[in-house]
Amino acid sequence: KKTTLFFCWSHSHHHFFFYQTMRVLTHNFLQSNVKGTTNGYPLDIQVERLMVESPPSEINRELLFRLLPKLNYDAVKRAAQQLSPHVPEGGLPELPEELPPLPTDDVKNSEWDQALTATLHKVLFDIHLMDGILKCPATGREFPVKDSIPNMILHADEI
Repeated sequence: KKTTLFFCWSHSHHHFFFYQTMRVLTHNFLQSNVKGTTNGYPLDIQVERLMVESPPSEINRELLFRLLPKLNYDAVKRAAQQLSPHVPEGGLPELPEELPPLPTDDVKNSEWDQALTATLHKVLFDIHLMDGILKCPATGREFPVKDSIPNMILHADEI
């Protein structure tokens, strides 16, 4: 079995470690680099098989609030919309059009919306695309995801 490793921050050990799954967090950084493509981001998600962590992983508000400014929130919303019909128990709650201002101090005790925090955490960390397609919005080029590994390798004529 092939393995691709993705960097994630370990809140319990305060260092980087590796995950072997395709999360929305990973999806947010992927784009199509086919020659001539000017709008290869965000990739559309077509789900064949999805895994949702149950029970959910522990929410780390500090990590979440550090990551959110680095993410394209519109791409997160779009990914959540594409994944929601495949999530058991009624899908995902709808994300707001825009994020409220993030707390700047004492994020652990912040009054920032608890339900939104839980939803964002679930979307970014607890949903794993196991099999499916990532599709370039500009060219329609399909990148397969098999066993949670996105194959973004280009063909010779696409370089």
